[in-house]
Amino acid sequence: MLSRGLKMKIAIMGTGHMGGWFVQTLREEHELAIYDTNFEKMERIKGATKLENISDLQSFGPALLLNAVTLGNTIAAFKAALPYLPDSCLIADVASIKSHLSDYYVQIPFRFVSVHPMFGPTFADMESPEQENAVIITESDPQGAEFFRNFFTSLGLRVFGYSFGEHDKMMSYSLTLPFVSSLIFAACADIKAVPGTTFKKHMNIAKSLLAEDNNLLTEILFNSFSLHEVETITARLEFLKHIIKQKDHEEAEEFFDRLRRNINR
Repeated sequence: MLSRGLKMKIAIMGTGHMGGWFVQTLREEHELAIYDTNFEKMERIKGATKLENISDLQSFGPALLLNAVTLGNTIAAFKAALPYLPDSCLIADVASIKSHLSDYYVQIPFRFVSVHPMFGPTFADMESPEQENAVIITESDPQGAEFFRNFFTSLGLRVFGYSFGEHDKMMSYSLTLPFVSSLIFAACADIKAVPGTTFKKHMNIAKSLLAEDNNLLTEILFNSFSLHEVETITARLEFLKHIIKQKDHEEAEEFFDRLRRNINR
């Protein structure tokens, strides 16, 4: 039975920022094993048994397999690992886009739990994630969902429940909107300009975002709900262009007031 209060065997695939964070936060209470195709990256991780081959999962016998590989490789990693797992093993993903996983999970005999810690290396303090948010997919196995709910809340995170579809729709707003804004800023930025405080803050955000893996950025932008958000942005920009062209002070003041109300609701 999965319980954060009982020591159990947990295998983690992927030792990037998120995989490393899970090792750091779980190693005190559980027996961990890690696997990554990048052996140099895996060697830097402390507090877990390092598996040389994916087949070594069979001898380790995890109660939980946590898949923290890059988004585009999530299903491929599961397919490689599943033949070596005990039938009772619960599998988990931390993918930021879920639509492709919902179809995959119904095809396999393993129980699953799908979660999304909504903080990461770009902006959040991984050492102190208090008051950050995490999502647990409502279609998840109840026992697995309870384990992660207890785990997240013990760290001070706020936990939300969404279905697969609700999650990706919400991600198109909470990720695509700021991502696109930062990408457009980066496309227009002139590094030779004398930067003001606001410019420098936006530049730091854009640089941090573009330090992320290209596959992650692409998958987020290619979320089936993303285009609607981009169209909303362009519509608002067209309206702003209209105000600027007309030099309509009254309309501009009404526009600013609407924006203030919108972000202070």
